[in-house]
Amino acid sequence: MNQSQFSQTIHLAHLITPLDWIIFTLILLITFTAVFYGQYKKKNNAATEDESFLDLLLMGRKLTLPLFTATLVATWYGGIFGVTEISFTKGIFNFVTQGVFWYISYIIFAIFIVNKVSKYQAVTLPNLIGKMFGPKSSFLSAIFNFFNVLPIAYVISLGIFLQLLFGGVLWLNMLVGVIVVICYSLYGGFRAVVFSDLIQFFVMCAGVFLILILSISNFGGLTFLQENLPERYFQLTGGETIGTTLVWGFIALSTLVDPNFYQRVFAATSPEVAKKGILTSTVIWLCFDICTTFGAMYAKAVIPEAEPSGAYLIYAIQLLPSGVRGFVLAGILATILSTLDSYLFLAGTTLSYDLVPKKYKGKVILHHIGISTVGLIAVVMAVLFKGNIKTVWKTLGSYSAACLLLPVLIGYIFPNKIKDNQFVFASLLGVIFTSYWRNAPHSGFWNNVDELYAGIFATSLGLAIYPLLERIIIHCLRLKAQD
Repeated sequence: MNQSQFSQTIHLAHLITPLDWIIFTLILLITFTAVFYGQYKKKNNAATEDESFLDLLLMGRKLTLPLFTATLVATWYGGIFGVTEISFTKGIFNFVTQGVFWYISYIIFAIFIVNKVSKYQAVTLPNLIGKMFGPKSSFLSAIFNFFNVLPIAYVISLGIFLQLLFGGVLWLNMLVGVIVVICYSLYGGFRAVVFSDLIQFFVMCAGVFLILILSISNFGGLTFLQENLPERYFQLTGGETIGTTLVWGFIALSTLVDPNFYQRVFAATSPEVAKKGILTSTVIWLCFDICTTFGAMYAKAVIPEAEPSGAYLIYAIQLLPSGVRGFVLAGILATILSTLDSYLFLAGTTLSYDLVPKKYKGKVILHHIGISTVGLIAVVMAVLFKGNIKTVWKTLGSYSAACLLLPVLIGYIFPNKIKDNQFVFASLLGVIFTSYWRNAPHSGFWNNVDELYAGIFATSLGLAIYPLLERIIIHCLRLKAQD
């Protein structure tokens, strides 16, 4: 097969053979069977209502190392069309910003944070923050948490996948896909998510590996890419400034306040299982990122004028032989679904556990309502973001890293140092500055200062000046009382 045989734009359904559909459908059936198995195990693992709800949210804290690794890896790549788009347009810049920076964060989490959070026996990240700082901090972090886990980028990915495969308008594909995911997420709780992730883990890893291997087999190795791609595709910054590149480093640190990581740590059978699981996952992520980065670079070299968001899939389906196409399609869909169902589940948990009055906590029906509500909100937000995955990541990641990361890290290093009101004041100041900087016009030097840096500065300032402001307010109140 040579480059001239590839089309820049093609309706994928025309290339899918009956054998592909059979394999694709078979893998989906296996995945849904895993969901049903998860529901069966759930019914046999909880006696009381509290145990049932703990099983719903955390699988009864019985997540073993193989399941921990599979569900963590599978949960992290639902935005596959986002990372491949970055690789398609900027080359190994994607591996740096969506890979290396994140590996550093994963290792920090495993080595320095797992033991610190395990002792709290928390159920959710806002629940943990409440135990560390106080109820106001818990409520505010729950609001952050909700927006951070809104699965907007993954709804877009699912919509793009279905649109490339079946045609139609993007928003309708997103809506139909989300409804299906909501149905099986409601059915089995976190246990169903974990068991479906186990199947999706193997399929997604095998899929991206096959694409890279067949690319090398058909076109050659690094020499082919160097001959057919601009030099900037092999630069660490991809032609961007150092400041812009480092922004992604700070966004990667938002892993340290990512609810998916915390949920799996809380669900693990022990802190050691969580540590080993994160480190093992990091090695697998490294291999996965190599496959997707270079796979998308092959797509750019072969079909350079293709639409960046769907180029990887368009290239892959033309590259693969009949039968293998169906498997890889299932692998790409698995990559999206494994993240989308986890984020839907977590956002639903935030609504039904962290943001409701105490007397309503633990109600399964509220969790189901929460998941359904989140799904619809995510579709609406995906339409508002105009299907731009990179913008979604940049926006939500900036707020999370700028406003929540620093107070939590200080809380780990210096327990009881930050007060409840101080946490709230600093985080809100970070929100205000980040929002202002994002929307205000700038010129000269300030035009190159990202909103993330402005938010981190404001949050740091809030933490520093709060004790002084508190003393001034107390002094003024005393003077007023004396008068």
